[in-house]
Amino acid sequence: MKEFLKFTLATITGIIVAGVLLTFISIIAFLGMISASESETQVQKNSVMMLKLNGTLTEQSQSTPFSFLTGNSYESYGLDDILSSIRKAKENEDIKGIYIEASYLESGFASLEEIRNALADFKQSGKFIVAYGDTYTQGLYYLSSIADKILLNPQGMIEWQGLASVPRFYKGLTEHLGVEMQIFKVGTYKSAVEPWTNTSMSEANREQVNAYLRSIWDKINSDIAQSRHLTVAQLNEAADNLMMLQPAEESVKRGLADTLVYKNDVRDYLKTLADIDEDDNLPILGLKDMINIKKNMPKDKSGNIIAVYYAYGEIDGLMQTGEGGINSEAVIKDLRRLQEDEDVKAVVLRVNSPGGSAYGSEQIWYAISELKKEKPVIVSMGDYAASGGYYISCNADTIVAEPTTLTGSIGIYGQVPNIKGLTDKIGVTFDVAKTNSYADFGVITRPMNEGEKQLMQAYINRGYDLFITRCSEGRGISKADMEQMAQGRVWSGLAAKELGLVDELGGLDKAIEIAAAKAGIESYTQMNYPGKNSFWESLINADPGNYIRMQLLDGEMKELYKQANMWKQLEKQDFIQARMPFDLKIQ
Repeated sequence: MKEFLKFTLATITGIIVAGVLLTFISIIAFLGMISASESETQVQKNSVMMLKLNGTLTEQSQSTPFSFLTGNSYESYGLDDILSSIRKAKENEDIKGIYIEASYLESGFASLEEIRNALADFKQSGKFIVAYGDTYTQGLYYLSSIADKILLNPQGMIEWQGLASVPRFYKGLTEHLGVEMQIFKVGTYKSAVEPWTNTSMSEANREQVNAYLRSIWDKINSDIAQSRHLTVAQLNEAADNLMMLQPAEESVKRGLADTLVYKNDVRDYLKTLADIDEDDNLPILGLKDMINIKKNMPKDKSGNIIAVYYAYGEIDGLMQTGEGGINSEAVIKDLRRLQEDEDVKAVVLRVNSPGGSAYGSEQIWYAISELKKEKPVIVSMGDYAASGGYYISCNADTIVAEPTTLTGSIGIYGQVPNIKGLTDKIGVTFDVAKTNSYADFGVITRPMNEGEKQLMQAYINRGYDLFITRCSEGRGISKADMEQMAQGRVWSGLAAKELGLVDELGGLDKAIEIAAAKAGIESYTQMNYPGKNSFWESLINADPGNYIRMQLLDGEMKELYKQANMWKQLEKQDFIQARMPFDLKIQ
């Protein structure tokens, strides 16, 4: 018995010691991995930058400390990192070209256009760009079409079929549940409320959607036709033949791809382009490697700063999906600091937002008005700068947008759910005692009375008039003319430029150039705000449960999760919303 206890105790002790050692080794390895990811990259001769795209594109990259928990191969890429890496690859003599490995990228067309333009600038150096895909999504084919050579797997496909927008409608569901969405809006084209009130698109909404789809499609076709030496008619004919269901040889025959090759043979092809012997290794630099390459630029000594302030996501939104968001209070504080910083000579506000709280938008508008008194403010629009996103942009000195940006949507709405039908179904009743007529206004367990409806609509009308006034004064357009182009209508960046809602077409680089010119400076340092969280800050602030939920969900399920979360928060949401539809997605 004594020997048995001795053996058991030794075994338990061994397990504990082994566990402690394994934990310690894991921590050391984890810290080593972090340290390695932050060490400076040494570039070998005849290197090739690999732009592997398989994930989600955001405005700024952020640390994702819990990514290892999901085992998901999808990554999150920062547009800022991609653009910076392409510039570094152009400047570095040891990097001979860029290899695009196109899989899947969740992104708007304006961001894709910005990357494509950066790649076009890279080509001016005389270096090569090669793209390969097993399956090219439509967006990634647009991006990849700038390449010198487009390689396609012999059993692969190019999803070339045209653009569509497929909104969801919940009226039937809410009626079945006994939930009524009480809607108040201004703007004929303000379609954000339609999922709750309609079972299909209104004629006004169909008109605006068809218009901006056509504008974006025409731009995409024009760019690809120029790069691939095709005509727009040929590209439309290919789309009408649904290329994803055609043999891969048909994509080559129609000029969409150059050659068919298996992925296993791509490396050998890249070696020939980089002047590397077949038996030698090909130095490949991924995006993380490129981020850690020092820029070949002398440090500016002028002391001048052009601040690029990133404002992306929903404005004061309640849907915590891990995809960023604009907190109006934080933005106001940050803009005040930039206003007071004498070294900051101009501010570029990078807006990528579908809107959100009308109240929060107004507060940011005022902060920008105050900032403008001290220094130039230039807006650079990303994929979206609509509704509240346009509200916070309208009074900038200059507005720059991509032709494929979605903007405008100058209109507001309010929604108050009434769940009395649901509570009646499940046998729950409510009563009230109150001191004044409207003391229980906003309670969702009963329908609004006529007095409340009239007051609410008047409230919405005043909010819309204020929105129109802000846009009119900011753009120097009469209120009457502004109202004609407002009405909640969404415009492409190209159409917005023609209407005067946007000043210039271009990306972030163009906005920075304009900011420097308006500030009257030639030498400056670009500083990005707000600063990125370090790995440890991300670790402390992250919600691992929410991160895992969003990473495990994909496509339609992710969108439905967002919708469900929005339903959950409706009672807390601001009454007035200046926002595009939640499920606006071009595919």
